[in-house]
Amino acid sequence: MSAERFSADGPITEPLPVIPEALVQNERSRDALPPDATTDAPSDQDPELGQDLNRDQEQDPDPDRDTSAAESPQAGRRASGSNPAPAEDPAPELRRAVERYLDHLVVERGLAENTLAAYRRDLARYQHHLTTRAAEVRVPRDITTDHVRAFLRVLREGEEGHPPLSARSSARVLAAVRGAHAFWATESTVDSDVASRVSPPVPGRRLPKAIGITEVENLLAAPDPETPAGLRARAFLELLYATGARISEAVYLDVDDLAGLRDEELALIRVHGKGDKQRLVPVGSFAVDALQRYLVRARPELSRKGQGSPAVFLNARGSRISRQTAWNMVKDAARTIHREEGITPHTLRHSFATHLLEGGADLRVVQELLGHASLATTQIYTRVSVESLREVYATSHPRAR
Repeated sequence: MSAERFSADGPITEPLPVIPEALVQNERSRDALPPDATTDAPSDQDPELGQDLNRDQEQDPDPDRDTSAAESPQAGRRASGSNPAPAEDPAPELRRAVERYLDHLVVERGLAENTLAAYRRDLARYQHHLTTRAAEVRVPRDITTDHVRAFLRVLREGEEGHPPLSARSSARVLAAVRGAHAFWATESTVDSDVASRVSPPVPGRRLPKAIGITEVENLLAAPDPETPAGLRARAFLELLYATGARISEAVYLDVDDLAGLRDEELALIRVHGKGDKQRLVPVGSFAVDALQRYLVRARPELSRKGQGSPAVFLNARGSRISRQTAWNMVKDAARTIHREEGITPHTLRHSFATHLLEGGADLRVVQELLGHASLATTQIYTRVSVESLREVYATSHPRAR
């Protein structure tokens, strides 16, 4: 068997024991099966895997699904009778303009699915606001700067069904609106970009929350290494801290992404970041050991209950874990060390970056490891380090006060 490992000069093909051969053959023999297919749901209590893994059976609700009709008392009567005529779209051209912008984000910008869903949700609210509060707006050319300012005011003050948004959340929604108007101006749908004259609210500068090295070590040691659930949790936590990966990047890792895990010079994994941008990230020996223990002792047991998912981290049904399950693994470990508040999956990412910089790592190296498109995004971690220096100085220097 030959496996591909990675180096700074590119891929190198040579005999390399990446993961157990039986596991690799098992995965490759079932490539034709759908990656998310599952067997029948297991019982509420699995004597071999333990109760912790059974929470994976709960699926995250679809945030975009409208359940109001199905849950209302009249739903049954409407289903059995004739369907009412759909409500007339008051501004079809505006709706089509929004859809063109969303198509642009998919085709030209290649935005990630979650980012695209947020844009769609924000622009749907903007479109609803315009058609219900501004009767004169029916096409994009009808929108003025005052209309955009009025929408921002509603975001900050709130309205029925929508609580007031913070400055940060309002700025995010306005970014979607400004992007749409800029696109319409580019394609000559409108004469000018009226939204460009509306400044987003300035959120307070919020520093990332990192925890100390000792606390990180206690968190990583919290899961029980003698159970499949504990092996999986420990491998997942070690991976988050060793690579600084986002929770979604860790959840969507496939077995093939671990091809360089046993490289004698430097273990590497392939991470799929935002916009499906790939990067190679080194992995320390502690994380490699935790991943190997999980792959050998726990994953085969989980995989037998599914239908050949390529995912690294599997749930009790043998399919890819959900983000909620990943979140629960971190919170359970935090609860074990009595830190139920203030520790999230992103805390380990922040701690990864902060500890690298405090150890003398170059800022651009940290940027590459984190997968940041802009160095300005990474520079916030230098402020964390400066704050740490100030704290040490204030508590240690005899004339600091």
